[in-house]
This record gives sequence, C-alpha cells and structure tokens, in this order.
Amino acid sequence: MALTALKGKRLTKKAPRAKARAGIAGIELDRGFLVFKDKYHLDADRKQIVESTKTYIKSNYNKSDASAILANPEYKFYTFSHYGAISYWLNSGLPADEHTAVYEKGIKKYLATLLDQGKLILKEKKVEEKNTAKIVSLSPMQRLQRKISDTIMQDLLDLEDQWMDGEKTTIDLYKLFQSYSLSGSATLPVRQAIEGWLLDYEDAYHKRDEQAVEGYAHLKRPELNRRIKACQDMLLDLDKIQSATKANRKVRVPKAKSADKQVARVQYKKEDNDFKLVSINPILLIGSRRLYAFNCKSKKLIEYCTQAANGFEISGSTIKNFDQVNSRQVTLRKPDEFIPIIQKKTINQIDVAWKKLTTKTSIPNGRINKDTILLRVMDK
Repeated sequence: MALTALKGKRLTKKAPRAKARAGIAGIELDRGFLVFKDKYHLDADRKQIVESTKTYIKSNYNKSDASAILANPEYKFYTFSHYGAISYWLNSGLPADEHTAVYEKGIKKYLATLLDQGKLILKEKKVEEKNTAKIVSLSPMQRLQRKISDTIMQDLLDLEDQWMDGEKTTIDLYKLFQSYSLSGSATLPVRQAIEGWLLDYEDAYHKRDEQAVEGYAHLKRPELNRRIKACQDMLLDLDKIQSATKANRKVRVPKAKSADKQVARVQYKKEDNDFKLVSINPILLIGSRRLYAFNCKSKKLIEYCTQAANGFEISGSTIKNFDQVNSRQVTLRKPDEFIPIIQKKTINQIDVAWKKLTTKTSIPNGRINKDTILLRVMDK
C-alpha cells in the first residue's frame, strides 16, 4: 500500500544543515595540532583567522617588514585557514612538534611573498602621496564653518531681509538643523548672531541705548516685542539641538582582546616539583566560568567564579569579571590530600570537602603570580 502511494513520486533526500560556527573558544587544545587545525577550519570565522595571522606577523617580524606585509589586502590573511591555525597555535605558546614545524615553514614562505608584494604597494602609496601633497584640504572645522555659512546663516540673512521689508515671518531652527544634518557643534555662530539681534531689540524696547532707540524708531513696540519673542524661541531651539546632540552621542565600547593577547603577559608557575603539580595552559581561562588555582608559597587554594556572559578575562596577571561573593580562598594544611579532590571531583563534591576544612575562608584578590599553579577550569 505504501509503495503504491509513493509510485510515480520522486523522492528527494534533504541536504543536512550546515553546522553553525561556534568560534574557536571551545576548541580542545590538548589533542595535538592536527586535530586543532581541523576544528579551527570548521569553527573559526574570517575575523578570527585574520586576527591570529596578523598577531603572528607583528610578533615575528620587525616593524618595517610587518608594515609591508600588512599593507596587503585583507583577503590575503584569511584565504588559507591553516595559516590562521598555526598562527593561533604559535601565538599561544602551545607545544611544537613535527607537524607544527611543517606548517610554520609554510606560513613563512607565504608571508615572504606578501612581503615583496607589500613593499610594492607601499612604494606606490608614497608616489600617490607626493602627487596629492599639493592639494589643499580643509580641516573638519573649516568644512563645518563653510557648511554653516552656506546653509543656516543664509536662512538668518533671508529672515532679516524679510523683517526689514515689514514681513512678520519666523523660522524653525530645529527643523532646519535636521534638514541640513547639522549638530550641536554648529550652534555657536548661529547663537552669536541671534543674541546680537536680541540685545539690540531689547535695548530699543526698554530704551536702554540711544543708538538702538534711534535705529529702530520706525518699529512700533508690538513689532519689537514680536521680534524679541522670535529671537528667544530660536535660542530655545538651539538649546534643544545641543541637548539632542548629547543624547545621541555614540558611546565608545572597548574592543575585547583575543585570548592569546590576554594571556601574553600573565605570570604563573608552570610546574612545581615539591607538590608535583603542573599548570594548565592559561589560554583555557579565557571564557571559562570557574578556576581552581594553588599558591605554592602561601599554600592557599583559590576558587574563582564568574557570572559574566563572556566568562573570565585577563588583564596582565589579574583576573577580571570574577564574582567576589562566590569566589573564595583557603589555606591548606595538607595540600597533597586536598588537591586531588580539586583535580578529579565534581563541583558539589569539592564544595562538601571544602566546608569540612577548619581554616578560615576569605575573598581572593584576583591576581595570579609566579607562585600560582593553575589547577583546573570549568564551564559552570
């Protein structure tokens, strides 16, 4: 029956959905470079490939050669993802082997070609700069002043002409500023012109200045009062324009550093022979949510936790974003007995064992130093 129903119909196999790229933060680093390279090819986006490659260039070439290489178009740095993978691996100080040597040789050969191409690009740029050096360019302030003169100031001059002709016209400065795409920085010369008008009209209205009274003797008091009100309204519009500019001002968001750059200067103890402990790679801290560390000198066990969406970040040798309420440290009397619990047990089991310790628990300061062993990180 099923075959009869399907007879004559063409069956099409649905193509599997492409795997969404999750980024390189979750790639395992302890399975060797070749496994890492394959994962990197699948998960790294263009921005991450470019960033890793450029960091390698800046770290391994002098300033002149690096500038020449980086003068090449952007696509030159993400066309081959394996160059980004070997760059990331070497930038992070991860173990080298025969495979990394092959790929490092390959990227150096590739960058040698970019160096030659980049030198030609820079040479051509110098020629272009010489050709355009004689062209006079206006500064941003000069361009703004020219725009003010050509737009809003012309409207004010037209308004003044209309008033001299006896017309009872007004203008909406707020809308005019919007139509000309002028911001609060353009209000000063406009304000100075209108305040000059207002002073003259008020002096004439209140008879405070003989020259003003004589100059506007042809105007009746209601007209002087109307012009005073028009000037005051325009000054209020200028205040609103300045307030709107402040409200719409862009906030500069600090750019997050890549994981390999964050751990470049971190100080920690790689290995301790007395306690027979070896640190994990500090790059694993970035993005993690829990860290266990041990200070071999003070015998303090430290647990850092974070509620931040992006996990831990590191600045120098200081852990950022850690939760001071839930993070804790304690002095161990018998480190050899307690540290294995940290290395193998679950969070709940560690918490139960921690509560049985008789020494006082305190809040850590977030700093890692040359006596600190990085024991373990967790994602929760």
